[in-house]
Amino acid sequence: MLPRPFTSHFSRSHVMPLACLVVALTLQIGGSRIEHSGTSVFVAVSVLAIGLVLSTVFVVLQHAEFIAHHIGEPYGTLVLTFSVTTIEVSIIVSMMLHGANNPTLARESVFSTVMIVCCGVVGICLTLGGWRHHYQDIKKQGTDAFLAILIALTVLTMVLPNFTLTTGPGTFSATQLAFVSVLSVFLYGSFLFAQTVSQKQDFLDELVGDTAKEGHSTASTGLAVHFILLILGLIGIVLLTKQVAAGVEDGLQLLHVAQTDSIVGALIALVVLMPEAVSAIKASLANQLQRGLNIALGSACATIGMTIPAVAIASLISGRGLTLGLNPGDTVLMLLALVISLVSFGTGRTTFLAGITHLVVFLAFVLLTAIP
Repeated sequence: MLPRPFTSHFSRSHVMPLACLVVALTLQIGGSRIEHSGTSVFVAVSVLAIGLVLSTVFVVLQHAEFIAHHIGEPYGTLVLTFSVTTIEVSIIVSMMLHGANNPTLARESVFSTVMIVCCGVVGICLTLGGWRHHYQDIKKQGTDAFLAILIALTVLTMVLPNFTLTTGPGTFSATQLAFVSVLSVFLYGSFLFAQTVSQKQDFLDELVGDTAKEGHSTASTGLAVHFILLILGLIGIVLLTKQVAAGVEDGLQLLHVAQTDSIVGALIALVVLMPEAVSAIKASLANQLQRGLNIALGSACATIGMTIPAVAIASLISGRGLTLGLNPGDTVLMLLALVISLVSFGTGRTTFLAGITHLVVFLAFVLLTAIP
């Protein structure tokens, strides 16, 4: 279905990305002054930044959905996926290279993304979709492909480091890190080829189909404008979220809160996944569950397939350590999420009860993040 025209929201949809970018650049330039202006000023600026990020996220989603509609599926879904993954990669790498070494931030952010997607977003999609439509059918071949890639990537990057012998637990040597990064890129690239070329039909929702380029006389002009605003909004979100996350991290350290990296990683994942989560839930409610799963599971695959190589390159160039191996509790939670996903999608039909199961695991993740 064609997204609503921007006439009623012309001002907000065009101004918000620009405002976000201007405020982000202003804070980047005057950041040191703000830090020395007192706690009240710092808190006020942080609240403003959070509100601006959340508002811009939804505007960026509108632009991404407009582009997605006009270029068709599955390419439209990839627009959302790459947009969100670009935000997360940029934030993690910039925070890794800023200040003291932070070897576990990338791991916590990627782990949080997998748990939020596989248990939180998928759980809400299945629960609400099952409540409204009772049963929802999916393309089992496409969903199985997502899960196969997701299982291979998560185990190779976040479980295997705990069992290698060359370096300490949870870490790869430089050679191992480079090799696993190449494998991740190759595996995700092969998946993209299958999704867009060789097995394209396995990922298309039959209720949606390929709906590219439906009737807009100014499609090409509108597409260019939306694309530019999408890029500007993404840059603004990246810069602002980096500052917000850094401020939260400093605040948690001052308060001597345990599991700082876990909370900051979950915060980064939650903010950057919001556009895809909203889009996936809307698709599920419209009985387009396959498209919703494409968006949700695609973001998890892209996060690992693109984030791990990016942070690996940053680690190898900067010489800063990188710890990827999960602790035993997180490993159990992640494997539980993946096993439940295999069972939920195993028949090609999902239900309300399957969604509740995913949400229960997600609540366990939230609790253990706050109270390890």
